[in-house]
Amino acid sequence: MLRPYMVTVKEQNMPAYICKTCGVQFTESDNPPETCPICEDERQYVGHNGQQWTTLDELRSEHHNVFEDVEDNLIRIQTTPGFAIGQTPFFIKTPQGNVLWECNSLIDDATVETINQHGGLSAIGVSHPHFYDSMVEWSHAFGNIPIYLHESNRQYVMCPDDVIHYWSDETFAINDSLTIIRCGGHFEGSSVLHWADGAEGRGVLLTGDTIMVASDRRYVSFMYSFPNYIPMNASGVRQIVAAIDTFDYDRIYSPWANKVVESGAKNAVHRSMERYIQHISG
Repeated sequence: MLRPYMVTVKEQNMPAYICKTCGVQFTESDNPPETCPICEDERQYVGHNGQQWTTLDELRSEHHNVFEDVEDNLIRIQTTPGFAIGQTPFFIKTPQGNVLWECNSLIDDATVETINQHGGLSAIGVSHPHFYDSMVEWSHAFGNIPIYLHESNRQYVMCPDDVIHYWSDETFAINDSLTIIRCGGHFEGSSVLHWADGAEGRGVLLTGDTIMVASDRRYVSFMYSFPNYIPMNASGVRQIVAAIDTFDYDRIYSPWANKVVESGAKNAVHRSMERYIQHISG
């Protein structure tokens, strides 16, 4: 049986508009917001046809989520046809509860049913504002589970809610096997997720936009803005690598299909840092 949404009269009368370019949902309003601050930031962009909006109901009529097994206890969720920047969250199974890392815009009954068949969700963690999407809707669909965001990115939350919990240290442990690490760089609070049990116990990093697996998957790269081709400075790259260096990891997943360093990821990060800094230094 599909799990129904408990929709209030307020929500029925006032839609929560979603930016078509970045996919972030805003708080309920009679009319669409005038602008999307996340898209107007220099790390993102306003669509070529101007600011456009949709709603969750419209998305549900035209899109659905596909679940892909990536490795044991790790599932990627992808919306099809593609929407916004193609955000693909990861569903991670752990003995202390299942966690969604990153978010997308589409949450529907079929998605909830599939996740519940895998044991449900206990928490959501998000790396940075370009993956905030419909995170509050996701939380509400699973009984108001906590969403963990870094405090320094609070200004980019377009749909405030009591389910959002802000952390402010350099790391935050969701449970014994999952730790969020603040790396900075892309955003001040940009973070990665360390999964100690991943890669057959050798450790996995789920990196958001902080560390991007290159097409040559022996390397990764770093950017202040990927769509606008603004490079990271050397100190920002060193800060990212230093933040993760005390953690053991052998595999990296960036949040799009085929963006994976299968093994030797820690060496790949150091090799990539040295190459990157050499090129931007002239």
